[in-house]
Amino acid sequence: MTVGLIIILLLVLFLPFFVKPVEQNLEVFLFIMGLLAAIIAGVLNWELFTHALKDPINITLAVLIAGLLFKWLKNPIEKGILKISQAMNIRLFIAIIIIVLGLISSVITAIVAAIVLVAIISILKLDRKTQIQAVILACFSIGLGAVLTPLGEPLSTITTSKLNEDFFFLFNLIGIEVIVAVLIIGIFAFFFLRPKQNTEKVTGGNQEESYKEIIIRSIYIYLFVMGLTLLGAGFEPLVNRYLLDLSPSLLYWINMISAILDNATLAAAEISPAMSHETVHFLLLGLIVSGGMLIPGNIPNIISANKLGITSKEWAKYGFPIGLVLMVVFYIYLIIVN
Repeated sequence: MTVGLIIILLLVLFLPFFVKPVEQNLEVFLFIMGLLAAIIAGVLNWELFTHALKDPINITLAVLIAGLLFKWLKNPIEKGILKISQAMNIRLFIAIIIIVLGLISSVITAIVAAIVLVAIISILKLDRKTQIQAVILACFSIGLGAVLTPLGEPLSTITTSKLNEDFFFLFNLIGIEVIVAVLIIGIFAFFFLRPKQNTEKVTGGNQEESYKEIIIRSIYIYLFVMGLTLLGAGFEPLVNRYLLDLSPSLLYWINMISAILDNATLAAAEISPAMSHETVHFLLLGLIVSGGMLIPGNIPNIISANKLGITSKEWAKYGFPIGLVLMVVFYIYLIIVN
């Protein structure tokens, strides 16, 4: 069993980087890997399967409804954004957008927050450097804020489900830290960003999504979360055997790997109901902070980079050092309070 699960873990870690079809169909791939992991671990039964069928429903509906609402209200929203941005200091406007998207992403979902972000950035027509920096800071904010409810993103859905906790568990566990971090990121953006007159061609666009794209994305999210539920159940024996005795500090830094692997996948593989709340605290903050460092680390990064044409090198240039500073600050905080 152990050898089989380790092979699956290695496939999950590395195939998306080296096999293009896997990268392009990650949701289906993770569903298949999750099913195999559950079979190999001997935990696949009707109860787990029905659990896996139910887990994705809320976040899938949230993504679908929010996506449709944004499509229907796209024109008035964009006109309002343009009018406000023209009447306000641009740095203040960007800072407010970063904070607001971070704070509401757990309600409208990280995916829709990223789509709104792309629309706003496209309207502002920022110079290339500012565009990239603003998007990265906003994605850090969205990635942090979205984890506060099970609706926000797959990581929070999977974590709440695996720990058998209620809707407000994550908010109660890390809500204060997340809200303060989102505010600090917005304030940092206000003082750090230096928008210039745009003389460069801004890559990407603000095309309206079709109904087909919205529905397909919702189906993929359903498969993604279902696969993560199965993957988490399959890896639970390994977690209980090898990770429970590791110190929370060590787990925190190990989870920097989520910079190159979607943090929801790692959450599914690592989190166990047998863990203490202190360990979950360290583990979650390590996952959600480092998930903003590189493009593959979180769904908002992938969406924003794809739609705005941001390369991996451009993202790493700003995202990695910002994430590293946040990791150190959060670690010092966690050591002090725990």
